[in-house]
Amino acid sequence: MKFYKTELSDEQSELTWQRLLDPNFNLHCLVAEVDGVVQGITHYSFQNSTWAPKNYCYLEDLYVEPTFRGGGIGRLLIDGVKSIANAAGSSRLYWNTDATNETARKLYDSYVMESGKVQYRIALNTGD
Repeated sequence: MKFYKTELSDEQSELTWQRLLDPNFNLHCLVAEVDGVVQGITHYSFQNSTWAPKNYCYLEDLYVEPTFRGGGIGRLLIDGVKSIANAAGSSRLYWNTDATNETARKLYDSYVMESGKVQYRIALNTGD
C-alpha cells in the first residue's frame, strides 16, 4: 500500500505483523470490522518521557478504507486507543499527521487542535 508518497517493502510489512503478534513487543493494534471485514486499523505504542511521571501513548498509524471514511470508524479507533491509554495510566495520547492531510485533520481537530510542534527527522542507517 502506498501512503504519504512512501511504499513499504513486503519485508517491513511482515516485520510489523510479527511485532504486533508478539506479546512482548511494545507495538499494539486495534481493528474495526464491518460485516466481518477489516475496514480500519490503528497501531500504537507506549513510551517513557522525561517530561512526565507516567508514560505517553503514541498512536502511530490510523487507516480507514476510503469508502468508509467519514462514517465514524476513525473516531472509534482513536477512542479505543484513548481508553486503553487511560487504563494503562498514560498521561498523554498523541499522534502526527501531514499538514496536507485535510481529511484526517477534520477528525483530529474535533479532539484537540494541533500542538504547534514541528517534527524533525534524521534517517539512521535506513536510506530514508
